[in-house]
Order: sequence, then C-alpha cells, then structure tokens
Amino acid sequence: MDTFKIFVVEDDPFYGELLKRHLALNPDNEVYLYKTGKECLKNMHLNPDFISLDYGLPDISGLEVMKKIKLTHPNVPIVIVSGQEDVKTAIDLLKEGAYDYFTKTADTKDRLWNAVNKVRENKALHDELDELKEEVGKKYAYEKSIIGKSDAIKEVYRLIEKAIKTNITVSITGETGTGKELVAKAIHYNSPRAKKPFVAINVSAVPRELIESELFGYEKGAFTGATTRKIGKFEQANGGTLFLDEIGEMDMGMQAKLLRVLQERELTRIGGNTLIPVTARIIVATHRDLAKEVQEGNFREDLYYRLLGLPIELPPLRHRGNDILVLASHFMKTFAKENKMKQKQLTKAARERLMKYPYPGNVRELKAIIDLAMVMSDDDVIDEEHITFKTSSAVSDFLLEENTLADYNKKIIRYYLNKNNGNVIKTAKQLDIGKSTIYRLLKNNEL
Repeated sequence: MDTFKIFVVEDDPFYGELLKRHLALNPDNEVYLYKTGKECLKNMHLNPDFISLDYGLPDISGLEVMKKIKLTHPNVPIVIVSGQEDVKTAIDLLKEGAYDYFTKTADTKDRLWNAVNKVRENKALHDELDELKEEVGKKYAYEKSIIGKSDAIKEVYRLIEKAIKTNITVSITGETGTGKELVAKAIHYNSPRAKKPFVAINVSAVPRELIESELFGYEKGAFTGATTRKIGKFEQANGGTLFLDEIGEMDMGMQAKLLRVLQERELTRIGGNTLIPVTARIIVATHRDLAKEVQEGNFREDLYYRLLGLPIELPPLRHRGNDILVLASHFMKTFAKENKMKQKQLTKAARERLMKYPYPGNVRELKAIIDLAMVMSDDDVIDEEHITFKTSSAVSDFLLEENTLADYNKKIIRYYLNKNNGNVIKTAKQLDIGKSTIYRLLKNNEL
C-alpha cells in the first residue's frame, strides 16, 4: 500500500512523541507531529489521511481546528483526543464530523492504532473500487467509440489496454477511414494524461513549407509576417499527447528535424535560442507501409524505429465480418437520435447488400452510406434500394459481382477508356499495359 500520512496534533511534547512513535511502528505510516493548531492548519497542503487532534490546544480549540480542516478537507478522518471525559462534548464533536473521541488513558495509543488500521482498510477498499470503476469505464469508452465484436477489434482493444499503462510511442496503421484518430484518443483519454491536451495535426494537410512552424512554433520577427510569437503543436501538447496523423507524408528534411526533437526531448522555436523541454507523448498514424517506405528510401530508417514503439494495425472494414451490421445499426440509431427521427430496421436484402460491398472508404464510408439511406427511406425500414454506393464505378458496383480476374481487368480497361474518351495510348500509359493489348480486346469486341 502507498504511504499513509498521519498528523498528530498534541501540545504535550512527551505524550505527542509517544503517539508518534507508536503509530510509526508501521513503516508505511508517515507521522507528522505538531504542537499547535496553527502548525497543523499550515501543513494541510500535505493532504493527511488521518488526524489525531488534541482538544485542548494552547492557541485554537480542537473544535475550531476541526471546523477549519473540514472546510478544505471534508473527508479526512479526525479523532479528537481529550484530557477530560465529557459525554456532551464528545457528542457535540461527533455531530460536527469527528471520526471518534478518545480520552487520554493508558490504552489511547492502542485505540488510535486500531482506528488508523480501520481507516487504512477502508481507504484500500475505496481505492480498489475506484480502480475497478476506472477499468470498467475504459472498456465502456472503447466500445462506445470503437464499435465492433470481431476478433480483430478485440485485438485492438487489447493493444489499447497495453498502450495506456505506459508512455511508449504508439504507431497506428490502417487504411483511410478505419478510425486511427479514434484509437489515439482512446489511448490518451484513458491514460494518466487524460486531463492534459490532446493535440492532433494531419501532416498531409499542412504545406511542406509550413509544417516546421506548425510543429515547433516561431518567435516574433523570425521571418516576414511573424508579427507575434507562435506556440507550436509540441508545446501545446506538453504533458499530454501529440497525434501526428499521416506521418508517412512528411518530407525527408522535416523527418531529420523531427528525429532530433524526439531524441533530445527538447526543441527551439524558429528564430529562437531557448531550449524548450518536450514532455508530450507521441502517437503517429499512417495508411502507408512505413517499412516499405524505408526500403524505397522515402522514410528515414532511424526515425522509423524511433516511432515504431507499440504498433497497432487497424483492420479494414471488409475484413471485420458482422461488424459491418453492428456499425450500421449504431449509425442508424445515432442518426435517428440526432435528427429526431423514428428508428428504422434493415431488411434482409439491405443487410446482404451491405455485407457484399468492399468499403474502400471503410467505417467512414459506411457511415455516409447509412446516413443517406436513413434520409432516402420514407418507411420504418431500409431496403436494398436505399443502399447507395457513391465511390468511383472503377472500384464499386462491379466488385459486388463474382467475376474472374480477366473479367475485372476488362472492366477496369473499359472504365479508363470511357474516362479518356477512347484514347488508347493515354489509357495504356495510366494502366501500365501495352496499347496492343487494348487494341486486341477492342478488335475482338471484348471491351
């Protein structure tokens, strides 16, 4: 158990030392001895777990000291120790919030010992209950934001649990729309950093010439237009979490600067000289295969290993089985609630149509499909006719059909020919195939 802080407030130096030494027999007890009420009140910032308070103090009465303590520390147990046995006084003190009332006798130190142990046991039970509530809260939070029942999602839950217990860097990979930022937030808001900032930046959305100032900030006058000091994302996230989304889009020059900051755990703003400590936890995400990017020379190997940390791979929606229907149901309920609509049900045909689609846009795309279906349906059900896939025809409806690879190849070539107004050379170049292949298929009426 953690250290248990005890205040002994006693004006008799011999008796006070006796109580202190007796209570300190337990090495987990940290006992402080004060001779006046003012000394006790002055040190309440130490947040004691238990107070033994003499009723007849020379400067302030024990009752007044207790009242002042209760104003700032209403839950700390206070045992009043008095040189006289007065039933009325004892009753009044108990009514004012005293934990107990002892008279100074030969066994007072043992009675205090028992009272301390009882409070310790209750504190341990409360701490255990709080921890249990926190754990239940974490699991509920995951299931509320990262929805699913598949084994793949359960594995994501397991890795999140691992991540929140340490400050290890986390690298999240997965296709666009799989929920990488949701996972990053789940880690942050269930970790000890939850009350500190969660700062996110999408590297691919910031122009290359601005990314350094966005991350590290700059001083006034650092360059033309820098009329005031700017605090960068690293500083904004100090003590909390910095989420670097699409880290694979960062250019090599900026990668070198990021690596230095991560290694040194300090930065300087552009145009400045002051070293600023970096205390933020780093979580990165990308839809790219960074190991492959390293092999191809597009990503620094040293930065890759610095960022790898605990890898969490998010599965694409098409690999999550019935999670498609679980998510669809969730999105339907959410949309109905937000728009004050009646709840609707999916027909069997609608469910089958949803299950066949490959979802190149993953969970984000499924939500858009369901939102539109809720609007298009005028009844209490959503049928297959209300399920509309808005992705490019090159990757959508024809993928729902069962075709051979040769058939798919022809459909893709046909799509690009139509897109290019029949330009065979342009189509062949885009698809990296010989133009003679396209001419042959056209000649044989296979396109």
